[in-house]
Amino acid sequence: GGLSSSLSFRAFRCWLTVYRRIWRSSIWSSVLGPLFYLGAMGFGLGSLVDKHGTASLGGVSYLAFVAPAILASSAMNTAIGEASYPVFGSIKWNKIYVVMQASPLRPRDIFRGHLTFMTMRIAMNAAVVIVFMCAFGAAKSPWVVLAWPVAVLTGLAFAAPIAAWAVTVTVDNTFAYLFRFVMMPLMLFSGTFFPLSQLPGWLRPLAYATPLWHGVALCRGLSLGSGLRADLPVTLGHIAYLVALAAFGIWAGARTYRKRLYV
Repeated sequence: GGLSSSLSFRAFRCWLTVYRRIWRSSIWSSVLGPLFYLGAMGFGLGSLVDKHGTASLGGVSYLAFVAPAILASSAMNTAIGEASYPVFGSIKWNKIYVVMQASPLRPRDIFRGHLTFMTMRIAMNAAVVIVFMCAFGAAKSPWVVLAWPVAVLTGLAFAAPIAAWAVTVTVDNTFAYLFRFVMMPLMLFSGTFFPLSQLPGWLRPLAYATPLWHGVALCRGLSLGSGLRADLPVTLGHIAYLVALAAFGIWAGARTYRKRLYV
């Protein structure tokens, strides 16, 4: 109840204190990265795609098509980055979790506090991407503002399960497989850079099962305005999928953190 929330907030404040000292190092990934990425993909590659017609994109420019997908994938990338090495390092390198163990904080408080900070970072980065989308004219509907909480939910659906797993990892090079065989394939085959209709028929069900696809579909629908015309059950299905994955991660994290940190 209230005690648990208070202790979790104390853990969150610890991460805020750390971030106040290192925030400058995140400018590249948080601000310049999305700016250059949107510019290169939307205007650079987009100029080539638009020359050959945009019928397969629903008649919108490639910039308008890819920008909301970059929003969702950026949330995923932030989540994976914040929930992998920082969790591992809090045990092995900077010992933040070890220090927290010496306080009244319980393992679930440590987990929830850190997950709250991860969610804050996802929200910050997603807000920056939406600002750039609007500045570049990539957002075609005022409903794009709702893509912000959707992107945060997409990131949380990755952050919670990955943090629950990362706290059990004992060798840091394990994360290389996460980035190489999970993050990169998801970005390529979740409808981010091209419509899933261009994938082989046997591969599409696999893409539909990925959490990033659900986030991309929601963000794109809101940014283009087409999401308002889509079937409500489909939209609710996307949201339910992401909520269920986030809830599973929160449930699993409470248990893996207790197993790893309980003394």
